[in-house]
Amino acid sequence: MQNIFDTHAHYSSHQFDADRTQLMAALPEGGVVGVLECATHSGDASRVLELAHTVPFVHAAVGIHPESLIEEDAATVAVYHGDWRAELNALRPLFEDNAVVAVGEIGLDHHWPVPRQEQYDLFEAQLQLAAELDLPVSVHDREAHAEMYELLRRYKPRGVLHCYSGSAEDAAWLTGQGMYLGFGGAVTYKGAKRAAKVLAAIDPQWAVLETDCPYMAP
Repeated sequence: MQNIFDTHAHYSSHQFDADRTQLMAALPEGGVVGVLECATHSGDASRVLELAHTVPFVHAAVGIHPESLIEEDAATVAVYHGDWRAELNALRPLFEDNAVVAVGEIGLDHHWPVPRQEQYDLFEAQLQLAAELDLPVSVHDREAHAEMYELLRRYKPRGVLHCYSGSAEDAAWLTGQGMYLGFGGAVTYKGAKRAAKVLAAIDPQWAVLETDCPYMAP
């Protein structure tokens, strides 16, 4: 398979520190021509940008993941003390970097005990930022479809709803307003019947590949 674009990845994760150089060198040999490398907070944004500056086919997305609201990352807590508004404001200058092509990873997560109103406000603020900067988004949606879809209908961003877990019916209007749907290796599992139904229902141009490495099956 050639001309693969990994639309959502975290190759700058510390889990790849031991062999990142070899891994990135091997990707083109496997047909990879592009990667969207996603930050999750200000603490890893510098690593994301470093990778994008170092590897020609890597592009950067910068944003604050909802789980970052409860993760005690030393790089962010020491500076912002949990104030996401201050952190988001501090991230703004990074969007002047030509390597940054999207706002992400942003979204909603109701699986973990993240304060719902706080993550809703954070996500909305980042959708507003994407609209202001005219940038696409890389969106995380875990067990939060109702609130997620409310905001996507309101702001109508363009971009990718990564690791899509919604229905075929919702896929129809999401793609209709310009959102691509991300699918990873998990679609090959026997139990992935919902994903198979979605893929059968939508125009193939709206389905994009992703690894979400190192967190999901590639």
